[in-house]
Amino acid sequence: MPSAGEWLPQPEARERAEDFASVRGMQPQGTIFLALPHLGPILLWLLTRHRMSGWYDNPKKPPWCPPHKVLLAGWITIYFVMGYASYLVWKNLGGGFGWPLALPLGLYAVQLAVSWAVLILFFAAHTHGLALLHLLLLYGLVVSTALIWHPINKLAAVLLLPYLAWLTVTASIAYRLWRDSLCPNHQPQPMGEKSD
Repeated sequence: MPSAGEWLPQPEARERAEDFASVRGMQPQGTIFLALPHLGPILLWLLTRHRMSGWYDNPKKPPWCPPHKVLLAGWITIYFVMGYASYLVWKNLGGGFGWPLALPLGLYAVQLAVSWAVLILFFAAHTHGLALLHLLLLYGLVVSTALIWHPINKLAAVLLLPYLAWLTVTASIAYRLWRDSLCPNHQPQPMGEKSD
């Protein structure tokens, strides 16, 4: 029969359980960490909402491209997850704004700024080639952030994995739109029509 000490969760498992439970007991600063990633998209929408209407429904977009509402819901979810992950890192490093936070949260701030630039290039400026280049840079920054965060908080690093998957989807859409703008003959033809 196992002793009483063997039934207790291991420190790592206990830490993960505390991270998940910390959503309910989040410090007031946690709200700031959850809201901060949304600042760029909100400003983008406020400044360019009239130029973006109808653009996404363009027939040039790939047929496998998710609907506009799914794309929007994906970005909102990803930004909440990123904000929560950054809060976990901030909390594990003691909070405040000390020197230990400079690299992990500084790198996060850079990747957040590049993420906002991608949204501007993709949705407002419609420069898919530049958006694709920024997405590749962003992919590297997110991988670097996850590697830096892993020793600090494993859950925070794992929470960046859906972001990498979402960046892959976004990059494939940007690539397709960029390629089709450069090579119009690669665009899919409607059924029944033949290209010359």
